[in-house]
Order: sequence, then C-alpha cells, then structure tokens
Amino acid sequence: MKEAEQMVGAPADRRSSSTVATVLRVTSGNFLEMFDFFLFGFYATYISKAFFPSGSEFASLMLTFMPFGAGFLMRPLGAVLLGGYVDRIGRRKGLIVTLTIMATGTILIAFVPGYETIGLFAPLLVLVGRLLQGFSAGVELGGVSVYLSEMATPGNKGFYVAWQSGSQQVAIMVAAVIGFVLSDALLPADMSAWGWRIPFVIGCLIVPFLFYIRQSLEETQAFLQRKHRPSTAEIFTSLGRNWEVVVLGMLLVAMTTISFYAITVYTPTFGKSVLKLSATDSLLVTFCVAVSNFIWLPVMGALSDRVGRRPLLLLFSALTLVTAYPALAWLVVNPSFVNMLMVLLWLSFLYGSYNGAMVVALTEVVPASVRTAGFSLAYSLATAFFGGFTPLMSTWLIEVTGNRAAPGIWVAFGGACGLVATALLYRERMVSVRTIAEGQSA
Repeated sequence: MKEAEQMVGAPADRRSSSTVATVLRVTSGNFLEMFDFFLFGFYATYISKAFFPSGSEFASLMLTFMPFGAGFLMRPLGAVLLGGYVDRIGRRKGLIVTLTIMATGTILIAFVPGYETIGLFAPLLVLVGRLLQGFSAGVELGGVSVYLSEMATPGNKGFYVAWQSGSQQVAIMVAAVIGFVLSDALLPADMSAWGWRIPFVIGCLIVPFLFYIRQSLEETQAFLQRKHRPSTAEIFTSLGRNWEVVVLGMLLVAMTTISFYAITVYTPTFGKSVLKLSATDSLLVTFCVAVSNFIWLPVMGALSDRVGRRPLLLLFSALTLVTAYPALAWLVVNPSFVNMLMVLLWLSFLYGSYNGAMVVALTEVVPASVRTAGFSLAYSLATAFFGGFTPLMSTWLIEVTGNRAAPGIWVAFGGACGLVATALLYRERMVSVRTIAEGQSA
C-alpha cells in the first residue's frame, strides 16, 4: 500500500508529520550537492595548494576553478541523459541514482592524496570528482522539484517546491558554521595542510544516512498513473519539439542562478577583495543571506499559490533590474559590515521572492512526459551559461570597467532575462502549452 493511501483517514498531525518527513527525504540530496559546491568555492585557496601547485597563486587558483567550472558544463549532459532516465524509470529510483553518483564525486575530492603524494593523478581525480558531481547535479535539482510538485496537495505546489531551494540554503548555513568553527579552532598552517578536508569528510559521513532515508521514498502517484514510459528517442524528440519552452525556461532560471551565486558563492570574495572587509564578516553575511533565503522561499512559494506565478515573477525580476546596480554602487562608496548586510539582504529578498514562484512555474510549463528532462535541461543550461560564471563575470567586469559596483550590472542582466522570459512564457500563444502541462500534472 502506498504512503498516500496509508495516510487516508489518519489524524492531521500524522499526515503533517509524514509530509514533512517525505520533503526532508526528497531534498536531502540537494543539501549534499550545495554543501559540497559551496565548500569547493570557499576552500579554493587550500585546494589549489593541495592539488594544483605552481609558482603563481593566481595560476593555481585558475587551475582550481577549471575543474570547478567543468562541473557546470557537465550539467546539461546529466540533465538530458539522467533526466530522460528518470522520466522512464520513475522519480524515486532516479533520486537514488543521482545520490549515488554525487556521493562518489564527493568521496573522491575528500580523500584523494595531494599532488606531492601521487603527482598528476591528484588533479585528474579531483577533475573526475567534479565531473561526476556536475553530471549528477544536472538532474538532481530537477528530479527533486518534479517529485515535490507531483506529491504536493492541491493549491500548494509553490509552497512544496520551494523547499527544494530551501534545502540548499540550509547547506550554506551549515557550511558557514563549520567554516567559523574551523577558522577559530585550527591554525592557518593546519587548515592548509589538512583542516580544509574536514568539511568534505563530514559530507561523506552523512551519505549513508541520506541513502537510508531516500530508500524509503514512495513513487509519486502522478508518475504511476502514466502508463506510457517514453523511450530515449521519444524524449529527445519531445525536447526538440518543445525547444522554445526549454530556451525560455533557461532565461527564466538565469535570474535565479545569477542572483543566487552572486549573493552566496561570490559574497566572501566580494567582501574581502572589493570592500576590504574581513573574511569572518563576509562569511557571517553569507550565513545571514542563507537564513533570509530560507525564509522568503517558502513564503513566496505559498503566495504564488494564491496570486499566481506571473505577478511575482514580473515584479521581482523588474525590481532586480532597476535596483541591483544602484544598491551595489551605494555599498562600494559606503563599505561596512552593516551596509553589506543590508544590501545583500535586499538582494536576498528579491532572489527568494522570485525563485519561490519560478521553480514551480518551470515544472508547470514543461510537458509532463519529459518533465524531469525538460526542467533539468533548462535549469542546467542557465547554470552553465549564466549562474556558474557569476564569480568570473563579476571579477572580469570590475577589471575591464574599473567600477567596483560592476557586478550589479550582471545581476541586473539576470533580472532582465527573467522579465523577458516571464512575459514571453505567459503570452497568449503560450498559454495552451502551460495549460496542457498543468492538466497532465493534475
């Protein structure tokens, strides 16, 4: 008997407890993905010394960020191949497969000996680890979002799906806290030698627990009710037929990915290198941003269930377009911990409000038969082409313009992408596509 059937007639508190437990099991892999992702960026300096030593610190960091970026380029491939696989075998089995691949990449990065011990095999294995993580991440987020949308109770899809992004914020908070503790407890030399590996080892230690809780997931009723399982050829054909939805979905996600990486991954670098604040201050701001994101995502997801996705998407993409650059311009003229916190919390409000409506909207506009593959492809393309390059683009814009607030231009560009994509996706001749998708998900 399925979980949903078992809960019929059960007391409200039991149903609520079961729902919370299911959401936690589903989003656990998202937590691990973002936890490892943030750690790789935050400890890049130490990783560069361990695996990519050279006579230049700049060269070592660039070599470190190459496999970091390669993980993003693997995401579209994972989205198509693994996404099609998940659409064929089911949401539950697919989430277990993606967790297995992700865990393998995490273990490689955590335990590979340094360059001094095994030479070129060290950076090669780190690259393999990042490629595996990127391949898995290409469909992990889509698989989780689709599962949450299909298990959601009527009228609450936005609230349910928002917890996919919410789990990522928890990962950033946990990673930031571990960073605080390690910075306080270990000497710089110890951090460089072995201390940076501790958070990655912690990520490995929770993998068995994540496998255990995901094994108990039930397949969604929406998937079980569809008798036809599309072949790989049918999935590719359907994606090609719906290319416009995929492209517009990519632009819709661009606003989310650019904003997210700007206010989380890039924040420590911006605070330290541009504003000349301490690393501790920058990390504390990042922690507060993650808390803010965690609050706004489900709140605005629930609001989108009441007022619709389109109004929120239009409003908050427009606000990002017109306020991102002025906010950062004011900050670079008045740098301080408090001012940085205020500006980043404003950008967090814009991101959380937009993303709370955006993720569920994307699950609704993609046809149900290729929902995981289509969602994952749109999201992965946006991450590969826009979000993943946010730290690089921000640094490059500052260099070529001489304007320390230039990252605000990149964030505003993300707002423009979201605004255009929303207008086009919800225009009259696209309504039929969205309506069909919603009908198939009912």
